[in-house]
Amino acid sequence: MAISNLSSYHAGAFTLLGIPGLAEYHVWISLPFCFIYLLAIVGNSLLLYLIAVEHSLHAPMFFFLSMLAVTDLILSTTCVPKTLTIFWFGPQNISFPGCLTQLFFLHYSFVLDSAILLAMAFDRYVAICSPLRYTTILTPRTIAKIAVGISFRSFCVFVPCVFLVNRLPFCGTRVIPHTYCEHIGVARLACADISINIWYGFGVPIMTVISDVILIAISYTLILCVVFHLPSRDARQKALGTCGSHVCVILMFYIPAFFSILAHRFGHNVPQTFHIMFANLYVIIPPALNPVVYGVKTKQIRDKVILLLFPKVSQ
Repeated sequence: MAISNLSSYHAGAFTLLGIPGLAEYHVWISLPFCFIYLLAIVGNSLLLYLIAVEHSLHAPMFFFLSMLAVTDLILSTTCVPKTLTIFWFGPQNISFPGCLTQLFFLHYSFVLDSAILLAMAFDRYVAICSPLRYTTILTPRTIAKIAVGISFRSFCVFVPCVFLVNRLPFCGTRVIPHTYCEHIGVARLACADISINIWYGFGVPIMTVISDVILIAISYTLILCVVFHLPSRDARQKALGTCGSHVCVILMFYIPAFFSILAHRFGHNVPQTFHIMFANLYVIIPPALNPVVYGVKTKQIRDKVILLLFPKVSQ
């Protein structure tokens, strides 16, 4: 009887409440959220357009940057439109399949973002530590293999979580005090043991991302060793400048991500309002700032943006 009733537990929709304690301020909060989301859409779309049409940007570094832009668009678009709907019209229902789809793309894009940053760190390592072998190491075939490999790895890391949630019976409340569906938040509504969800959902993705962080740190340690042994000060500054934008993006991605994850798992004293507000900022701020950082700190992109927006000035 219990088995036959499992499908009925999935039939109803979940209700997303928004940010608990700030319901009366939702309309005001939506204003900066909407502006930042539009900035993310325009910035990443412009970045993708420039990389596609400018032959000088057809290099491994910019290919990985275009992957990062696409993933950022997926991350923000997965969550922000539904969030804005909640801010404008109050609590919203989301179907169980819709909730599964949202949590999958949310976490998939997070793991994929981390893998792309690792690929970009490898690109910078080869460019600075083995510049004469750059074109022979990072061939189009190798780049394609890296892109397929990190995409497939990210899929394999998180797709089990979808099945772990799908197997759960939901026979109690279906109200989620959040603006979007995320794995553990949904699993905690189940009327069943969720130990596997907790340990897999926290352990496997986090260990995957931590391994990326360790490899990125090793890459930049080797890069710094090479850079500070360069005889020319201008060469050192140029090498550090090529890595500056990447380091900024790494910090913007990992610091809030780890804070949000650790606060959700261990931060029982962290106010729920603060945690959910921070989780919303995480899915919108990095996607909006990444193209700005690369546009400001990467000369090739900066010059192309100026040429596109102000053609007469650039002449």
